[in-house]
Amino acid sequence: FQSHNSKNKYNGDPDLQFLLKGGDLLKVKSKSWRKTRLFRLNEDCKTVWQQTSKTFKSDSSFSLEDIDSVRYGRQTEGLQKYTDSSVEDRCFSIIFKGRRKNLDLIASSKEEAKRWVSGLEKVMTGMHSLNRQQNSEHWFYNCMRKADKNADNKMSLKELKHFLRQINIEVDDSYAEMLFKKCDTSNSGTLEGSEIKHFYDLLTYREEIDVIYGKYASTNGQMSSGDLLYFLQNEQRESVSLEYAKKLIEKYEVDETAKQNKYMSKDGFLIYLNHEEGSIFNPAHKPIYQDMHQPLNHYFISSSHNTYLMEDQLKGPSSTEAYIKALMKSCRCVELDCWDGANGEPVIYHGHTLTSKVLFKDVIKAIKEYAFKTSQYPVILSLENHCSTEQQKIMAHHLTSILGSALLTQPLGHQMPNTFPGPEELKGRFLIKGKRLNKLDAAFNNNATEDVDSVSEEDEAAELKEAEQKPKEKSSKKIKLAKELSDLVIYCKSVHFSNFEHSRDNQAFYEMASFKESKAMNLAENSATAFIHHNMDKLSRIYPAGSRTDSSNYNPVPLWNAGCQIVALNFQTPGKEMDLNQARFLPNGKCGYILKPEFQRDPASQFDPANLRVGPWLKRKTLHVMIISAQQLPKINENKQKSIVDPQVKVEIYGVPDDIASKQTHHIDNNGFNPQWNTKFQFTIHVPELALVRFVVEDYDAASHNDLIGLYTLPFTSMQNGYRHVPLLTKRGNLIPSAGLFVHIMALDA
Repeated sequence: FQSHNSKNKYNGDPDLQFLLKGGDLLKVKSKSWRKTRLFRLNEDCKTVWQQTSKTFKSDSSFSLEDIDSVRYGRQTEGLQKYTDSSVEDRCFSIIFKGRRKNLDLIASSKEEAKRWVSGLEKVMTGMHSLNRQQNSEHWFYNCMRKADKNADNKMSLKELKHFLRQINIEVDDSYAEMLFKKCDTSNSGTLEGSEIKHFYDLLTYREEIDVIYGKYASTNGQMSSGDLLYFLQNEQRESVSLEYAKKLIEKYEVDETAKQNKYMSKDGFLIYLNHEEGSIFNPAHKPIYQDMHQPLNHYFISSSHNTYLMEDQLKGPSSTEAYIKALMKSCRCVELDCWDGANGEPVIYHGHTLTSKVLFKDVIKAIKEYAFKTSQYPVILSLENHCSTEQQKIMAHHLTSILGSALLTQPLGHQMPNTFPGPEELKGRFLIKGKRLNKLDAAFNNNATEDVDSVSEEDEAAELKEAEQKPKEKSSKKIKLAKELSDLVIYCKSVHFSNFEHSRDNQAFYEMASFKESKAMNLAENSATAFIHHNMDKLSRIYPAGSRTDSSNYNPVPLWNAGCQIVALNFQTPGKEMDLNQARFLPNGKCGYILKPEFQRDPASQFDPANLRVGPWLKRKTLHVMIISAQQLPKINENKQKSIVDPQVKVEIYGVPDDIASKQTHHIDNNGFNPQWNTKFQFTIHVPELALVRFVVEDYDAASHNDLIGLYTLPFTSMQNGYRHVPLLTKRGNLIPSAGLFVHIMALDA
């Protein structure tokens, strides 16, 4: 049989051969620290080996799963700072998930650097996509014979892991070893004959799937396309056709005979349930599906606060990398705190603190490079301006020269607008938010009479922040504003907020206020309807209290309930608040814009989140959730050999005050491989369009607080009914490849 381990998956693939052979690369850590180190892809095609000292005394491996991306060229701060532009085409960097430092490398030639980048990208994307050979024999034995590389009809643990990867079953190493020992009844260190079948059965056996399959497979114990259709319509509540059921069989059935007869075997059924169509997240909401032509202020906009900070607000590093990370998470409003720097070059940092400084122009270059990689929709640059007029002119120069035609410098159209354009009209554009010397109408008559450097009120957010940091001196100084910078502010002019009536009567649609979280929370609680109406005409930006020096976050939900669009969070801080933010922006192509519900856009609406009278927002649903089981939960404490998790599951609802709820299962002792709860919960949801559902799996500990195993959050309206798999993410939002929850969801009109 053709051997089929991971290496041979790319049989003869020159990129792969290149990586397996490896080679010397120059590792760069500072101006003076540059050392040649050997790197190569390990035989498992899942990890990269790196020599960590010249003498080969020590070495280490990192997993491809830990890599976030590979960047060609001098695309990190380290390479820009410590290398010369002449080596641009020989440089590349490996960016890791989480807080691990980038690996900055220089290859000996341009070709070699490109081969490393394309090779690593290929192996990263190809890790799980394997074209199963079309073979009429039962696919399982077929695959197994291929994995038996030396054709001795025995399988070592290593061969077995290759086999599992090949049949697309992700398995945690410790579970693979545990099952292997269980099945190796002859204690020979290899599995043979019936031991192999036993291993496969143990690995894939899901009692709960058996029960479901048995209930619907009513054609001689098999599931015909008609049976599958009945399951999809009756259990999954999907209005689909027989054609669709046949397509699923074609796509997921692994047994050729079953496929020809338009049947789905139990194996095929399990694979279907584990893929996108069987996921809890509605695949119809994955692409951009909303109307993107509404005025900009009719959308929630994914927004970051003090984007330049990697850690805390007092002494942590400022970095262009933080902007790249936020933009790659589809953040569409980033913040720049600008101060006078040395040599006439403005810098960005958290004023009056020990956070490090980064050049304004470097940040703009990074933003230009990464703004539209994950979303085409507009990016708002929120300027907090503390610069002298001289350096403001430099800022204006950098913005116009670096961003070029992507920078919006005129309102769209030929006459003064009375409302915002939509995200669709602003695709690929940058909007500047900041102070402006005059009304926007001046953009249409070029003989504006304003003095070049009129005095303008200090940026309000900056003023409040400074007042908080230095309460003794009331910050009353005015800041001068350079006309060059003022003219770049089109649709987002920062103004002072007095009250809603004053805004309604005196301020134009493009004039927007920034609110500190406490002020905004107060308005959202006590004047919600007025706030919602204010946000029907204008944009509002909310930012965290200055007292959150640890970069902690506030709950964004009450502010979304009040229709606030730009609810800025510290993107660098993982936790519940960022989970909710990522969930709010999960649908609609993860593009950073979500259309607000109709009742937050319709001027006739009297919606008040805290006082739910009858209205179009009230679509009461009863949500039945059954937490059935989990699969292959990762160990939390890798150090303790014996530490198997004791999992329990919490289901939390966020939304209007009446909908907030939380319920949890009992914990199960010592089983992370396939714990079963079969616990039922019931919730009442009054305003589904503002509700988010969060699943949290924890390791129960009687003595101390529970550790997080994994979680998943999504909007209520993007949830699918029926038997569904829930993927699990780490606290930083990365997918845990082999783990999942299995649930049954039924949302019914109450």
